[in-house]
Amino acid sequence: MTKGKQPKVIYDVLCREQGKDFVASYDAVYRLVRRLRRERGVRPEEVAIPLVTRPGLQAQIDFGYVGKVFDSDTGRVRKAWVFVLTLAHSRHMVVRLVFDQSEATWLRCHVEAFEELGGVPEFLVPDNTKAAVIRRAFALDEETTLNRSYRELARHYGAMIDPTPVRDPKKKGRVESGVKYVKRGHFATRELETSDAITERRELQRWVVAGAGGRPPGTTRRRPREAFEAEERATLKPLPASRFELRRWAKATVHDDSHVRFERAFYSVPFVHLRQEVMVCGTATSVLIYLDGRRLATHARVGAGRWTRSRSTCPSTARPTGTATRRSGSSARTRSARGGLRARRAGAGRGPEPPAPGAGGRADPRASAARRAEAASRRALHFGNLSPKARGDPRAGARGGPGRRGRRARSGRGPARAPRFARTPAELVARARSRMSLGDERASC
Repeated sequence: MTKGKQPKVIYDVLCREQGKDFVASYDAVYRLVRRLRRERGVRPEEVAIPLVTRPGLQAQIDFGYVGKVFDSDTGRVRKAWVFVLTLAHSRHMVVRLVFDQSEATWLRCHVEAFEELGGVPEFLVPDNTKAAVIRRAFALDEETTLNRSYRELARHYGAMIDPTPVRDPKKKGRVESGVKYVKRGHFATRELETSDAITERRELQRWVVAGAGGRPPGTTRRRPREAFEAEERATLKPLPASRFELRRWAKATVHDDSHVRFERAFYSVPFVHLRQEVMVCGTATSVLIYLDGRRLATHARVGAGRWTRSRSTCPSTARPTGTATRRSGSSARTRSARGGLRARRAGAGRGPEPPAPGAGGRADPRASAARRAEAASRRALHFGNLSPKARGDPRAGARGGPGRRGRRARSGRGPARAPRFARTPAELVARARSRMSLGDERASC
């Protein structure tokens, strides 16, 4: 009882702990709790002070679970909640039926509520849901961390956020009562699992206007709809010229493939930022990536499992992305380096490279043979190798110039031109001297 437990909770605990040995009735426990409270007296925290707010000052927001509703979009029965925004002065409500309490749903319901009201209150009093509050302050020297997207929404509409203290629902009693009223007044008589979500949203909106808005007056002595139209609508802040663009912020780490993962899709980042933590901002059409307030990349939004890549963010020498190339360790890097060295050595003794074949689709065999023959002819002319072997077999020129058979065949056809080399003798001598000097430097180190 010292912890504020009600008689019903105390009765259940006694029955569970003592079992059959406990023979007292619930009425006896209720009378005992009432007598002990009367003897103890009233404590300061039990005193309720009525909160009177001026028109347009405050709106209280909360979610409430209502049951399972058939979702026609997915074809299955899903859990459903109601988003309730209650104006503290007039008790006028804006209600939406939703299937999740995600950040996107939270922001979208706020935008729709402000547009339905035709204005924005000065203060927003939400619950401590993750869509609004990331971390709540539990001490005087701590600060409350609000969701970044929710802060941007409040800044866009010119409102201030004042979250409810933790485990203190009485500080937003207007919306707590509003959620209970919606559940008992509308959903208690509805067969939700056999009804469609579209029908339920239409019936809920009709009930809010005719039923909740016109319910008998309570402490204000005026109907909520009438009080809102007469006193509070004119005091709300006007809506901004542009509608708030829904966006979601998230932290991400740049992977070794120079991509970040955001909502199950992959977006490229400049490769110089590998393994760094960045901020990703996603809108309905684009994804922006930031590092320390500086924008690194902008991409069009793609679906789950898809990749985006741009030349400005990926190096030209990056290895292709795939399951076969995602090997950690030195073996893959060593094979790649050896392959590049062999390609450079082979290319040093060749003539001009043939143009790359066109991309897209399977190449025509006849076109490939023509390209090989053309490349062989150019290499033969470059090196002065006009032997029948080089002219007859295109692959001979493609493999780096004349061989032993080519020289024998050419010797029987009379005098031949002097062979042509890829480098002049002066260039070869200079290259040998640079290698010798580099070896001496390494030996001295």
